[in-house]
Amino acid sequence: MSPATLRVIIKHDAHKLSLPSGIPDAVEELEKVVKEKFNLPANFALHYMDADFGDFFSLTTTATLQDKDTIKVVFVEPLLITLTAIDNPQGMSTPSQDALSTLSSSTSLDALSTETSVNSSDASSVQHGSSDDTVLLSPLKTQGLRSQHWPTQFDIPDFPYDTELILLGGNEEFLKNGVLLNDHSVRSQVSDTLVKKMFQHCAYPTSKQICAVAQALIEKYLCLREPGSLSGYDGWLSRLKNKMANYRRKLKQLGCPELAINSSQHKRPAAVKKPQKAELNYLPPFPPGESKQTLERLRVELLSDFKIRNNQKAIAEKMARTFSCRRQEIVEDSPPVRDLLERWPALFGAIQVKEEFKRLTAIDLESRFYYNLDKYTDRLLRFFRSKGGNAARKMNQVLMLLDQDAGVDNRREVVIRGLMVYLSENAEHLITHYQHINGDLDPDDLTHHMLKIVTKGGSADGSPLEAGIILEGVQVIAGLQSVPNACVILVGLMYAVNLSYPRPLRYTFEFFQKMLLELDSGKLSPKILSLKNKLLT
Repeated sequence: MSPATLRVIIKHDAHKLSLPSGIPDAVEELEKVVKEKFNLPANFALHYMDADFGDFFSLTTTATLQDKDTIKVVFVEPLLITLTAIDNPQGMSTPSQDALSTLSSSTSLDALSTETSVNSSDASSVQHGSSDDTVLLSPLKTQGLRSQHWPTQFDIPDFPYDTELILLGGNEEFLKNGVLLNDHSVRSQVSDTLVKKMFQHCAYPTSKQICAVAQALIEKYLCLREPGSLSGYDGWLSRLKNKMANYRRKLKQLGCPELAINSSQHKRPAAVKKPQKAELNYLPPFPPGESKQTLERLRVELLSDFKIRNNQKAIAEKMARTFSCRRQEIVEDSPPVRDLLERWPALFGAIQVKEEFKRLTAIDLESRFYYNLDKYTDRLLRFFRSKGGNAARKMNQVLMLLDQDAGVDNRREVVIRGLMVYLSENAEHLITHYQHINGDLDPDDLTHHMLKIVTKGGSADGSPLEAGIILEGVQVIAGLQSVPNACVILVGLMYAVNLSYPRPLRYTFEFFQKMLLELDSGKLSPKILSLKNKLLT
């Protein structure tokens, strides 16, 4: 494919976009290149200048583009819905409270919720006005998947109307006379409601998270404090843990997939399968009306769709519909990567890796990763230059790369390589460069790589750098344009195929997950916690 150059108009500015490998085959790939090159948010579309009409039209295929053509970036505002609160009729519970008593709504989760917080990944990439009564529609909710991580501040939900009246009366009595509320039925109703609310965020909340719920409860309803405990909520903590265990047992008997997989006939108690990397939708149920047989037919159709060029829309739709079937296969059977590549080839494309990550975690992989990496870059470089001893020699070799190329991708690569040196890990365990190879890599040379980013090109003769990813001795992705881009896709792949972090690189991947992607950031190893404190000082 011949190199090409496009003129890109962004708002009132014109830029030149060089494409050494030619114009991409798919619009989605071109959007990805434009987004990375100009550091754009995710919500935009591309238009092209039509020679016949002399005006811009929506770009639906890159086949209409030629060298020196003009494209325009059109930013798309997210669809917002403003909700108006209405009074709840006396004696009636909300639909979501009634529905949550059934399994289907327990697994549908946020689809019935009217909570109004905006997904943080969207907020980080798109600026828009919002208020407490504004909801940003999420495609995850339409698929019956969780769409919100555990909140920083847990909001106590509304209880049934009669329970609310009792609690309000109890608070008034406590403030007047210091009398605590001691009603077993109220405690049971409060516990049941809180457990269902917690399950909307995760099936296995930690002790720290349950403790935060108990503390928020007695802060809102002072009459529920327990005078016999030092904290005032020790009994609530124990009660909520027991209620959550009972609720999981109930849903497990009803066939909830993420719980049924850990039933005694499936797993030993020590081999419980549950989210390890803050996945929201670790093992979701099948969509309504779908079965294992219907989803298998879709998987077979995907094999044919994958062979058709410019077919990303059909692929994306079927990949989203088969998500639950795919997760069941990956989590329950733990197949080799080679088998997954044969059964789900579309999963190993950069676009679908990012979409799968979003289905699993409800955040945008690429924009969140780059946003935080760029945010910490200056301070990290300052830390790198302050290193002494043997680490200083290694760090200087990395920092010298900045003198060769001041581009964004090179700067990000230097920070990633420097981070591994700073964390006393070896960059060669993650990245291997093949200096004198222009064609495909020899498969025999890759078999000993369990997890590796391999690069070639980028030499003095001007050939572009090309990066690929090796998993379990198989090259699953090729043609990535930079090492940082490969790191992003590698993290997404490890989530998509449910891989554990390699021990020699555990701190690097912990930094990627908990500092750059902000997933499970409240639980850090001492080394990453120390670095975080320095970055935030």
